[in-house]
Amino acid sequence: MGKAWQVQDAKAKFSELLDASLSDGPQIVTRRGVEAAVLVSIDQWRKLQEMNRPTLKDLLLSPDARTEELTPPRPTHRHRPPPAVK
Repeated sequence: MGKAWQVQDAKAKFSELLDASLSDGPQIVTRRGVEAAVLVSIDQWRKLQEMNRPTLKDLLLSPDARTEELTPPRPTHRHRPPPAVK
């Protein structure tokens, strides 16, 4: 991880914080000495989102898969009455 920034420094030097996140990687922002947030580049953010997106296989094999919605309902046909016997 990159450097840790206090909130007041991050606010005062946001442009520098942004440049550091682009060149040096994620930057941690702390509030009262406790890690509160991380600033990452948009490329890293998109990679993280893609890694956390489940695949179709994962969704179908999960215990709470809702596969009943995958097959459309079959239409119900009305039956004609049989012809009358004369």
